[in-house]
Amino acid sequence: MRTADVTKILMIDDDEKLCRLVREYLSPFGFEVVAEHRGDTGLKAVTAQEFDAVILDVMLPGMDGFEVLKQIRAVSPVPVLMLTALGDEADRIVGLEIGADDYLPKTFSTRELLARLRAATRRARIDAATDPDELAASDIRLDLASREAFQNGARIELTALEFDLLACLIRSAGRVLDRDRLLDEVAGRDHDVFDRSIDVHVSALRRKLGDDFREPRYIRTLRSIGYMFIAGADGRECG
Repeated sequence: MRTADVTKILMIDDDEKLCRLVREYLSPFGFEVVAEHRGDTGLKAVTAQEFDAVILDVMLPGMDGFEVLKQIRAVSPVPVLMLTALGDEADRIVGLEIGADDYLPKTFSTRELLARLRAATRRARIDAATDPDELAASDIRLDLASREAFQNGARIELTALEFDLLACLIRSAGRVLDRDRLLDEVAGRDHDVFDRSIDVHVSALRRKLGDDFREPRYIRTLRSIGYMFIAGADGRECG
Protein backbone atom coordinates (compact mmCIF):
# COMPACT_ATOMS: atom_id res chain seq x y z
CA MET A 1 0.00 0.00 0.00
CA ARG A 2 1.08 3.63 0.31
CA THR A 3 4.23 4.98 1.91
CA ALA A 4 3.73 7.87 4.36
CA ASP A 5 1.14 10.19 2.82
CA VAL A 6 1.67 9.11 -0.80
CA THR A 7 -1.05 7.17 -2.62
CA LYS A 8 0.50 5.08 -5.37
CA ILE A 9 -1.55 4.67 -8.53
CA LEU A 10 -0.82 2.57 -11.62
CA MET A 11 -2.34 3.96 -14.83
CA ILE A 12 -2.43 1.51 -17.74
CA ASP A 13 -3.31 3.53 -20.84
CA ASP A 14 -1.65 3.93 -24.25
CA ASP A 15 -2.50 7.65 -24.35
CA GLU A 16 0.78 9.06 -23.06
CA LYS A 17 -0.51 12.64 -23.08
CA LEU A 18 -3.48 11.65 -20.89
CA CYS A 19 -1.18 9.83 -18.48
CA ARG A 20 0.98 12.94 -18.13
CA LEU A 21 -2.12 15.07 -17.53
CA VAL A 22 -3.38 12.72 -14.82
CA ARG A 23 0.05 12.57 -13.17
CA GLU A 24 0.37 16.36 -13.12
CA TYR A 25 -3.16 16.87 -11.80
CA LEU A 26 -3.02 14.25 -9.04
CA SER A 27 0.51 14.97 -7.79
CA PRO A 28 -0.44 18.00 -5.61
CA PHE A 29 -3.11 15.84 -3.92
CA GLY A 30 -0.56 13.28 -2.70
CA PHE A 31 -0.82 10.77 -5.55
CA GLU A 32 2.17 9.19 -7.24
CA VAL A 33 1.17 7.95 -10.71
CA VAL A 34 3.16 5.23 -12.46
CA ALA A 35 2.19 4.87 -16.14
CA GLU A 36 2.34 1.82 -18.39
CA HIS A 37 1.21 2.02 -22.00
CA ARG A 38 0.64 -1.64 -22.85
CA GLY A 39 -1.63 -4.21 -21.24
CA ASP A 40 1.07 -6.84 -20.82
CA THR A 41 3.61 -4.48 -19.24
CA GLY A 42 0.89 -3.02 -17.02
CA LEU A 43 0.05 -6.49 -15.73
CA LYS A 44 3.73 -7.12 -14.96
CA ALA A 45 3.86 -3.86 -13.00
CA VAL A 46 0.88 -4.96 -10.85
CA THR A 47 2.64 -8.18 -9.90
CA ALA A 48 6.03 -6.52 -9.34
CA GLN A 49 4.94 -3.55 -7.20
CA GLU A 50 2.27 -2.66 -4.66
CA PHE A 51 -0.31 -0.05 -5.66
CA ASP A 52 -3.26 1.56 -3.89
CA ALA A 53 -5.39 1.56 -7.06
CA VAL A 54 -5.20 0.91 -10.80
CA ILE A 55 -6.67 3.04 -13.60
CA LEU A 56 -7.19 0.68 -16.53
CA ASP A 57 -8.18 1.48 -20.11
CA VAL A 58 -10.18 -1.09 -22.08
CA MET A 59 -8.45 -0.67 -25.46
CA LEU A 60 -4.73 -1.45 -25.05
CA PRO A 61 -1.93 -2.87 -27.18
CA GLY A 62 -0.34 -6.13 -26.06
CA MET A 63 -3.36 -7.27 -24.02
CA ASP A 64 -6.82 -5.72 -23.77
CA GLY A 65 -8.05 -4.21 -20.52
CA PHE A 66 -10.56 -6.96 -19.80
CA GLU A 67 -7.89 -9.66 -19.95
CA VAL A 68 -5.56 -7.52 -17.82
CA LEU A 69 -8.36 -7.15 -15.26
CA LYS A 70 -9.02 -10.90 -15.17
CA GLN A 71 -5.37 -11.62 -14.50
CA ILE A 72 -5.12 -8.86 -11.87
CA ARG A 73 -8.08 -10.38 -10.06
CA ALA A 74 -6.32 -13.76 -9.98
CA VAL A 75 -3.56 -12.29 -7.82
CA SER A 76 -4.77 -9.06 -6.20
CA PRO A 77 -7.86 -7.32 -4.75
CA VAL A 78 -6.40 -3.86 -5.58
CA PRO A 79 -9.18 -1.38 -6.51
CA VAL A 80 -9.46 -1.04 -10.31
CA LEU A 81 -11.16 1.85 -12.11
CA MET A 82 -11.95 1.03 -15.74
CA LEU A 83 -11.91 3.66 -18.48
CA THR A 84 -14.61 3.00 -21.08
CA ALA A 85 -15.83 4.68 -24.23
CA LEU A 86 -18.44 7.37 -23.57
CA GLY A 87 -21.89 5.82 -23.30
CA ASP A 88 -20.60 2.26 -23.83
CA GLU A 89 -22.78 0.49 -21.27
CA ALA A 90 -21.69 -2.97 -22.46
CA ASP A 91 -18.05 -2.28 -21.57
CA ARG A 92 -19.05 -0.98 -18.14
CA ILE A 93 -21.15 -4.05 -17.35
CA VAL A 94 -18.46 -6.48 -18.54
CA GLY A 95 -15.82 -4.64 -16.51
CA LEU A 96 -17.91 -4.69 -13.33
CA GLU A 97 -18.81 -8.35 -13.78
CA ILE A 98 -15.20 -9.48 -14.08
CA GLY A 99 -13.97 -7.46 -11.14
CA ALA A 100 -13.74 -3.71 -11.75
CA ASP A 101 -14.60 -1.60 -8.70
CA ASP A 102 -15.74 1.45 -10.63
CA TYR A 103 -15.67 2.96 -14.10
CA LEU A 104 -15.29 6.30 -15.82
CA PRO A 105 -15.96 7.37 -19.41
CA LYS A 106 -12.76 8.11 -21.33
CA THR A 107 -13.74 11.80 -21.39
CA PHE A 108 -13.70 11.99 -17.58
CA SER A 109 -13.03 15.19 -15.67
CA THR A 110 -9.93 15.22 -13.49
CA ARG A 111 -12.01 16.31 -10.50
CA GLU A 112 -14.27 13.29 -10.86
CA LEU A 113 -11.26 10.99 -11.23
CA LEU A 114 -9.83 12.38 -7.99
CA ALA A 115 -13.13 11.79 -6.18
CA ARG A 116 -13.41 8.22 -7.49
CA LEU A 117 -9.82 7.38 -6.53
CA ARG A 118 -10.29 8.75 -3.02
CA ALA A 119 -13.46 6.69 -2.63
CA ALA A 120 -11.81 3.53 -4.00
CA THR A 121 -8.90 3.70 -1.53
CA ARG A 122 -10.67 5.15 1.51
CA ARG A 123 -12.33 2.03 2.92
CA ALA A 124 -9.31 -0.22 2.40
CA ARG A 125 -7.18 2.22 4.37
CA ILE A 126 -9.72 2.47 7.18
CA ASP A 127 -9.71 -1.32 7.51
CA ALA A 128 -5.92 -1.44 7.41
CA ALA A 129 -5.69 1.11 10.23
CA THR A 130 -7.97 -0.81 12.59
CA ASP A 131 -7.12 -3.76 14.81
CA PRO A 132 -7.44 -7.25 13.25
CA ASP A 133 -11.04 -8.33 13.31
CA GLU A 134 -13.35 -10.91 11.79
CA LEU A 135 -16.91 -11.19 10.59
CA ALA A 136 -18.60 -14.57 10.39
CA ALA A 137 -22.02 -15.64 9.17
CA SER A 138 -23.22 -19.09 8.21
CA ASP A 139 -20.22 -20.74 6.48
CA ILE A 140 -18.63 -17.41 5.47
CA ARG A 141 -15.75 -15.77 7.33
CA LEU A 142 -14.19 -12.40 6.55
CA ASP A 143 -10.76 -11.46 7.88
CA LEU A 144 -10.91 -7.67 7.98
CA ALA A 145 -7.19 -7.28 8.64
CA SER A 146 -6.01 -9.23 5.59
CA ARG A 147 -9.22 -8.52 3.64
CA GLU A 148 -9.62 -12.19 2.80
CA ALA A 149 -12.93 -14.02 2.46
CA PHE A 150 -13.50 -17.72 3.17
CA GLN A 151 -16.43 -20.05 2.53
CA ASN A 152 -16.32 -23.42 4.29
CA GLY A 153 -12.65 -22.71 4.94
CA ALA A 154 -11.82 -22.17 1.25
CA ARG A 155 -10.68 -18.74 0.14
CA ILE A 156 -13.02 -16.77 -2.15
CA GLU A 157 -11.43 -14.33 -4.60
CA LEU A 158 -13.31 -11.04 -4.19
CA THR A 159 -12.65 -7.56 -5.53
CA ALA A 160 -12.11 -4.80 -2.98
CA LEU A 161 -15.63 -3.51 -3.57
CA GLU A 162 -17.17 -7.00 -3.39
CA PHE A 163 -15.40 -7.58 -0.06
CA ASP A 164 -16.77 -4.29 1.33
CA LEU A 165 -20.23 -5.10 0.01
CA LEU A 166 -20.28 -8.54 1.64
CA ALA A 167 -18.94 -7.12 4.92
CA CYS A 168 -21.60 -4.43 4.93
CA LEU A 169 -24.38 -6.96 4.28
CA ILE A 170 -23.11 -9.34 6.97
CA ARG A 171 -22.79 -6.56 9.55
CA SER A 172 -26.43 -5.71 8.92
CA ALA A 173 -27.64 -9.32 8.65
CA GLY A 174 -31.40 -9.59 8.96
CA ARG A 175 -31.91 -5.93 8.03
CA VAL A 176 -32.72 -4.60 4.58
CA LEU A 177 -30.18 -2.20 3.06
CA ASP A 178 -31.44 -0.10 0.20
CA ARG A 179 -29.31 0.51 -2.90
CA ASP A 180 -28.52 4.11 -1.97
CA ARG A 181 -27.18 3.01 1.43
CA LEU A 182 -25.05 0.30 -0.14
CA LEU A 183 -23.69 2.69 -2.77
CA ASP A 184 -22.81 5.20 -0.06
CA GLU A 185 -21.14 2.58 2.13
CA VAL A 186 -19.12 0.60 -0.40
CA ALA A 187 -18.59 3.04 -3.25
CA GLY A 188 -18.38 6.19 -1.15
CA ARG A 189 -19.36 8.47 -4.01
CA ASP A 190 -22.23 10.58 -5.22
CA HIS A 191 -24.50 8.50 -7.38
CA ASP A 192 -27.39 9.00 -9.73
CA VAL A 193 -30.77 7.65 -8.64
CA PHE A 194 -30.69 5.39 -11.72
CA ASP A 195 -27.19 4.02 -11.05
CA ARG A 196 -27.61 0.22 -11.13
CA SER A 197 -23.94 -0.70 -10.70
CA ILE A 198 -24.64 -2.05 -7.21
CA ASP A 199 -26.91 -4.70 -8.77
CA VAL A 200 -24.07 -5.86 -11.00
CA HIS A 201 -21.76 -6.19 -7.98
CA VAL A 202 -24.37 -8.13 -6.01
CA SER A 203 -24.84 -10.44 -8.99
CA ALA A 204 -21.09 -11.06 -9.22
CA LEU A 205 -20.89 -11.65 -5.45
CA ARG A 206 -23.74 -14.15 -5.59
CA ARG A 207 -22.04 -16.01 -8.40
CA LYS A 208 -18.81 -16.33 -6.39
CA LEU A 209 -20.75 -17.54 -3.33
CA GLY A 210 -22.76 -20.04 -5.40
CA ASP A 211 -25.96 -18.30 -4.30
CA ASP A 212 -29.17 -18.57 -6.33
CA PHE A 213 -31.29 -15.41 -6.22
CA ARG A 214 -34.44 -17.53 -6.69
CA GLU A 215 -33.65 -19.66 -3.61
CA PRO A 216 -31.03 -17.62 -1.77
CA ARG A 217 -28.92 -18.97 1.07
CA TYR A 218 -27.12 -15.68 1.71
CA ILE A 219 -28.40 -12.59 -0.09
CA ARG A 220 -32.10 -11.91 -0.54
CA THR A 221 -33.41 -9.33 -2.99
CA LEU A 222 -36.23 -7.07 -1.85
CA ARG A 223 -37.74 -5.90 -5.11
CA SER A 224 -37.43 -2.15 -5.73
CA ILE A 225 -35.84 -1.74 -2.29
CA GLY A 226 -32.47 -3.40 -1.87
CA TYR A 227 -30.79 -6.44 -0.34
CA MET A 228 -30.57 -8.34 2.93
CA PHE A 229 -28.08 -10.92 4.23
CA ILE A 230 -30.16 -13.82 5.49
CA ALA A 231 -27.91 -15.70 7.92
CA GLY A 232 -27.07 -14.41 11.39
CA ALA A 233 -23.67 -12.82 11.84
CA ASP A 234 -21.09 -11.92 14.47
CA GLY A 235 -19.52 -8.51 14.06
CA ARG A 236 -19.99 -4.79 14.07
CA GLU A 237 -22.84 -3.07 12.35
CA CYS A 238 -22.23 -1.47 8.99
CA GLY A 239 -21.81 2.28 9.08
